[in-house]
Amino acid sequence: MDRIDRRLLEVLQADSQASISVLAEKIGLSPSACHRRVKALEDSGIIRGYGARVDAAKVGIGLHVLIDITLVSQSREAMERFERAVGDFPDILECHLLSGTADYRLRTAARDMADFDRLHRECLARLPGVSAMHSSFVIRTVKGWNGFVLGV
Repeated sequence: MDRIDRRLLEVLQADSQASISVLAEKIGLSPSACHRRVKALEDSGIIRGYGARVDAAKVGIGLHVLIDITLVSQSREAMERFERAVGDFPDILECHLLSGTADYRLRTAARDMADFDRLHRECLARLPGVSAMHSSFVIRTVKGWNGFVLGV
């Protein structure tokens, strides 16, 4: 990856719907060279896909929750069982293995507290090997994720 690839990724993270001609103009390449570079980034797996950023509040999601999980055991089997179970629940949006006091941090979203209660009963309470669970409710997002800074 060179400086041009990094700039392409920066522009695509800001607007994944930008046409090849717009990308080429912003980067200073011909459209055919730009297309070849984007295709190479896709083929290599650096670009894994494209998506829309949805305003959660406008689709009725009002509650964002971060949940720290501590397992009874940190054995390979216990961790693999937990991770497989997390994959079975679409209500769990993210799962991160951590260092520190908690073993994992989950991110979920719900319409409201009643919906989170459902999510807790039907999903979180069914996760195997959990010894402790601590939920933190997001009051407001000060800065959200908009992509990686690639040091162009």
